[in-house]
Amino acid sequence: MVGYYWHQSPIETQSLMIELFTEAGNNAKAVEEMKIWLMRKKQTNNWKTTKATAAAVYALLLKQEDWLQGGAASEIKLDNKPLAKLKPDVKADAGTGYIKTSWIDEQVKPALGKVEVKNNGKSICYGAMYWQYLEQMDKINPSQTDIHLERKYFIKKQTDAGPVLQEVDVAHQPKTGDLLKVVVYLKAGRDYEYVQLKDLRPAGTEPVTALSEYKYQDGLSYYQVSKDVATNFFISYLNKGSYVFEYELRVAQPGNFSTGITSIQCMYAPEFNAHSEGSRVVFK
Repeated sequence: MVGYYWHQSPIETQSLMIELFTEAGNNAKAVEEMKIWLMRKKQTNNWKTTKATAAAVYALLLKQEDWLQGGAASEIKLDNKPLAKLKPDVKADAGTGYIKTSWIDEQVKPALGKVEVKNNGKSICYGAMYWQYLEQMDKINPSQTDIHLERKYFIKKQTDAGPVLQEVDVAHQPKTGDLLKVVVYLKAGRDYEYVQLKDLRPAGTEPVTALSEYKYQDGLSYYQVSKDVATNFFISYLNKGSYVFEYELRVAQPGNFSTGITSIQCMYAPEFNAHSEGSRVVFK
């Protein structure tokens, strides 16, 4: 969050500390680590203002001629074969060194899943690799990334002592007319901005709340939108930590349905994403 106080301007503060340690001298290792933090912060966050951007760029290039030089390119290998040999036509962009390539259909081999990346330059770099494939929703395994998602369904029953939640399992299956509470557990390993959380709903259910609205809970604010097949949560600021999202569904039709998956993605850095496992649910 950007504000009046110094602790609400982390980019300017970090930039100033880099300048201080650089001018003080004999702190090359500390300065390098602080610059890495600044670059990693930009990977999933917005630098907010032109003032913050100018301060960050100045701090990164302060007495750092190597970052402006055309250093050695990163070495990328797939199945122990250099990318330059597999894709001889791929050329890096001048200045940034950005490269992008893809394999499709029968070009994709299991051996390509063994990827080695070596940075031969003196400045930091980062990238991502996507492996996309088609699979039935109820057979998808959960992803193992810096973001962890887990979803559970509970039958909400009214008793004399108040509402009681019963987790849906083989012994406790919902029936038509039951109220379901969907609980999504989210654990983020770092700070993110501009995040979309999408939870697919099982067929045969309808959302209790159809109107879009802003919500605030546990220090997190977000905008909740119910669509035809999914409920979306748009989060402007997602700080490192654990969160719980809840909403209710009404069972409208009996049957055996796929639950779909819950997925999350950082709009600033699409390579930071995750999804829950797929399963099936039976409505009596």
